[in-house]
Amino acid sequence: MDSAELTKWLEELRIEHRDLDEVIHHLVSTSHHDTMRVQRLKKRKLKLKDTIAKLESQLIPDLDA
Repeated sequence: MDSAELTKWLEELRIEHRDLDEVIHHLVSTSHHDTMRVQRLKKRKLKLKDTIAKLESQLIPDLDA
């Protein structure tokens, strides 16, 4: 993957991460009774965060020391 593709994918993942954050916040603030659903969403959000961090590190150029 080139850097433009990685950047586009990274932005899509960030949007999905923000969307999940909003959904989770809404479910928690409305005292949603389906705690398993909230936990699954939180787990998905965490996986997205890890993937975003990996992609961001791939975009950082390697420096010869």
